[in-house]
Amino acid sequence: MSKDQSPLDLAIVGNTLQVHPSSISSDHPSQEQSLLEPYARFRSQPFDALQELGLHVTGTGWRSYDKIIGRDIFYPGFSDNMKSMVMRQEKLRLRISELAQKRVEVEIHEGLLGPKGLEGEEQEHRTRRLARRRQIETELHDVAESWTDKMICKMDSKVFIRGAYYFATQLLTRAYHQGIHVSSQEVLQLRTVAEKAAVKKQSMIFLPCHRSHVDYVSLQLVCYRLGLALPTVVAGDNLNFPVIGPFLQHAGAMWIRRSFGDDQLYTTLVQSYLDTLLQEGYNVECFVEGGRSRTGKLLQPKFGILSFLLDGVLSGRVEDALVVPVSTQYDKVIEVDSYISELLGQPKPKEDLFQFLSASNVLSLKLGRVDVRFHEPWSMRGFIDQQRTRLVRSPSIESMYDAALKRKILTTLGYKVLKEINDVSVVMPTALVGTVLLTLRGRGVGKSELVRRVNWLSERVRAQGGRVAHFAESTTEVVIDKALTVLGPKLVGRVEGLPEATFYAEDRFQLSFYRNMTIHLFVSQALVCAALYTKVKWGGGPESQRMAYTELANYVLFLSQLFRAEFIYPTESLGETLDNTLRGLEQDGVILTFRNNLVSNEIEFVELHPDERASGRENFDFYCFLIWPFIEASWLGVVSLFMLVAPQHHPDNEAWLEYKTVQDRAQLLGKTLYHQGDLSYFEAVNKEALKNSFTRAEDEGIITVTRSRDAKVSPKVKMDFEWMPSRDAEGKLVADGKLWDLCERISQSRREGKNRRDGTTVRTRVLGLADLVGRDLFDDAVMDAEGQASRVRRRRSIQTRAQL
Repeated sequence: MSKDQSPLDLAIVGNTLQVHPSSISSDHPSQEQSLLEPYARFRSQPFDALQELGLHVTGTGWRSYDKIIGRDIFYPGFSDNMKSMVMRQEKLRLRISELAQKRVEVEIHEGLLGPKGLEGEEQEHRTRRLARRRQIETELHDVAESWTDKMICKMDSKVFIRGAYYFATQLLTRAYHQGIHVSSQEVLQLRTVAEKAAVKKQSMIFLPCHRSHVDYVSLQLVCYRLGLALPTVVAGDNLNFPVIGPFLQHAGAMWIRRSFGDDQLYTTLVQSYLDTLLQEGYNVECFVEGGRSRTGKLLQPKFGILSFLLDGVLSGRVEDALVVPVSTQYDKVIEVDSYISELLGQPKPKEDLFQFLSASNVLSLKLGRVDVRFHEPWSMRGFIDQQRTRLVRSPSIESMYDAALKRKILTTLGYKVLKEINDVSVVMPTALVGTVLLTLRGRGVGKSELVRRVNWLSERVRAQGGRVAHFAESTTEVVIDKALTVLGPKLVGRVEGLPEATFYAEDRFQLSFYRNMTIHLFVSQALVCAALYTKVKWGGGPESQRMAYTELANYVLFLSQLFRAEFIYPTESLGETLDNTLRGLEQDGVILTFRNNLVSNEIEFVELHPDERASGRENFDFYCFLIWPFIEASWLGVVSLFMLVAPQHHPDNEAWLEYKTVQDRAQLLGKTLYHQGDLSYFEAVNKEALKNSFTRAEDEGIITVTRSRDAKVSPKVKMDFEWMPSRDAEGKLVADGKLWDLCERISQSRREGKNRRDGTTVRTRVLGLADLVGRDLFDDAVMDAEGQASRVRRRRSIQTRAQL
């Protein structure tokens, strides 16, 4: 593949810092340069390995981590100093005082501290209340101090962090044998910004995407090796298990609960800790998506911790902080096997030492490399001021701490960060190969065709402004061979004994994880091609497959709304994005547009380009193959809502159903439809896609969901009356009404072919299966209600006997 003159990449491989050609191709190849000797292996060179470990422990040369850019960290007493600063936060002290006063008010109301509001109230009562309030404040202060000690990262020992760096690098680079790669231009820019931020005592807020537990390890290693102050990493306390938890906490992790509930003290404590970090200029890292993506593409933003960080600057408690979106990409993600199990309905395993050690078994594998890319840092204060100018139209509005306005700014912040993560992401060779294998019509593909399509896809990525991981001096064939080796035979099979090496997707579900790493670049093209496919699928000549622009635009709008929880869209308006997409597809020879040259030169019709027809629609099909699994998942999500229709003559037609159970049964329905040939893609049954579909149904008012503040009480769901399908005289569900119309609307762009049957018989069978699964749901609801009533009667009987 060709290369370009863009800045070189740096690769951290063990103790080696290497220079590579840029991730964006060029015609001027560069030689790799090894700047440091690699780590010795204990088995083959025990003396050298022990000597290198000693260099880290004693802090020889760059390993000392003494001349870092940023606030001083890893010194004795760091934790005590941090805890003291947190406990002195004005916001925390006011909250403790407020909660103590509220408790005193409750005790007064309960008559525990004397009557309230009487004239001539005795001094004794006032003294008791004041003493009680001080006692509660002291108790709350002790609780907050204890929580703080458990929460904060404990960067107290430089010897520890040197050893931790050595240990983590050894483990990580044994798994990812090609090392951690970063862009030299981005790193130089980051260091320059970090130096200026250190002078101003400003924090850098690293906001990476989250696909693996390796994410925070790799970023910490990059910061350590490049001399940047390690960020405090916001992490869920599910990882705080014996041995590993304390290790991570002393390496930079801060532990927070997975859910805060209504605990006002804990919420304020987290805010106070983050305020302290930002006020003092300590770097922070948190994941804008919240949890790890199980599907390979970016998740929608989670606003919990992001809200705390924004609030610190928005309220004025923090002057400013610098935001650094970060992309971390992998040739192969260690946890993908477990992700697939979770997506297929298996419960998520609890994090513990056993799970960690089990995961460590893969460290002997060769998983390729990790790419860490940094977007240009920008000012949080500048962003807020820009949003205030855009959102606050009336100059008389002075307050920036308006709840509605804050929500708008927070939402914009989340999606801005996600877009910039996508902007700097690198498409890995495994993602290229996986995408090609899942977007071809045949059972398999020959080596020469695979090379041709990978080259084509690489050019398409660059044309969309994306980046392709560098290939050094390797040919495309060599790069593909390496990618196939990393993916392994469990994901990509090879047919032996043929004249040409022929490969096929062995595990399409798992390969979809890597395909989804590229889909963000082509969402607009995929939506347009899926819309046009509603005409193309019926066959015939060019004129019969021609689509009016207004019809195309309406269906693209429909699909974009359908997938608003799935994809991160361009920031331009839909009309502007659509016109740009059509222009690009026409330039690429995929489609042809017909304009009204007599009036306004507006597009009137769209059809397939003659060249695309001549080539067998391979490029048009590529975009359709990208989006078809998501269309199938949305169709399944709507079909599964027919389960919420009560069976005829059921004793409780108005029953509320367990929301989680409904989603689980929807997945079971999907598996049945797939194996019976009514669903084309098995990945359409993944629980994340179904969850998004149910969320959309709730937003649209198709279903109603009730949730309790008590986490132990499961949410319940029922169908909205206006969307309720009808039954015929025999009690069978009828393919009619608003819900079925929505199914049919989605189905217009579903993939046709030999893998799926269609027709009236299929409608009857699909609805029959949904009805069958739904009947079990309602029977379970009745049994639960009877069981609950029985428990109530039994409890009342016991109470009656006790009174007697």
